[in-house]
Amino acid sequence: MVKGQIRQSLSGYYDVVTATGEEYRTRARGNFRKKKQTPLVGDQVEFKAEKSDEGYILEIYPRKNELIRPPMANLDTAIVVTACVQPDFSSNLLDRQLAMLEAKQIAPVLYFSKVDLLTEEQLKKIQALTAYYHKYYPVYLGGKQNEQSVAKKILSDLDHQVIVVMGQTGAGKSTLLNHLDPSLQLETGEISKALSRGRHTTRKVSLLPIGDNLLADTPGFSSFELREITKEELPLLFPDFVAFQAGCRFRGCLHLNEPGCAVKEAVAAGEILTSRYENYRQFHTAIVERKPKYR
Repeated sequence: MVKGQIRQSLSGYYDVVTATGEEYRTRARGNFRKKKQTPLVGDQVEFKAEKSDEGYILEIYPRKNELIRPPMANLDTAIVVTACVQPDFSSNLLDRQLAMLEAKQIAPVLYFSKVDLLTEEQLKKIQALTAYYHKYYPVYLGGKQNEQSVAKKILSDLDHQVIVVMGQTGAGKSTLLNHLDPSLQLETGEISKALSRGRHTTRKVSLLPIGDNLLADTPGFSSFELREITKEELPLLFPDFVAFQAGCRFRGCLHLNEPGCAVKEAVAAGEILTSRYENYRQFHTAIVERKPKYR
């Protein structure tokens, strides 16, 4: 029995790398199907192999998290690519992604793209906004001129992390991935996206070693619905709210209608972004109105 990490999956085969760097091609035993378990890239597994291309996965160790797209487990960091323009910046989408990542215990790194396309006035607004987010998350700004150097800086600031790149369509995920690992040569641009639509379902998923880190070779575009999150958990997924909540009069304050709420006071005083609070209220309403799922 050998232990290792799944680094690639393709058509029912799983390439597993051991701690000593040896690679084995394996398949999953049939009993995983009975348990409704599927091995995922990033899984820590136990396997048996007579030869390097004839192994069988026997056990999948417990996961700390998993994503649906790309199908991966045990991620440490997500680089969230957000366009400043084209498409227009959406604080709602960004905050939704951040809440989801916090819930999955994946550390967000924020990359704001297309800064070079901003007018002076727009740039001032984005700088004020990113300065706020930078209090709670690592933040990088990139445009055509400095994309490559920013990508290098992001990688050098991360250490032994399993990383996925995610964000809205057209924000520049593939462009950033190509800078992080030029060997990828991913297609970029809307036309190639239209041509490749539907291809992602059969695409292999790989974790590529880049420096000390492992990078998913395909962007993440998990649905950003706040499933499985309760209304009590939601405020804990906003680190800026957590910074003030000790001052709330009531324990378990939801920062909505309760008197003596330090978070609402911080919003009124401009210490918490109004957009963050409005998005939080919207997410809370969506959770409360969510229909129960019957199995």
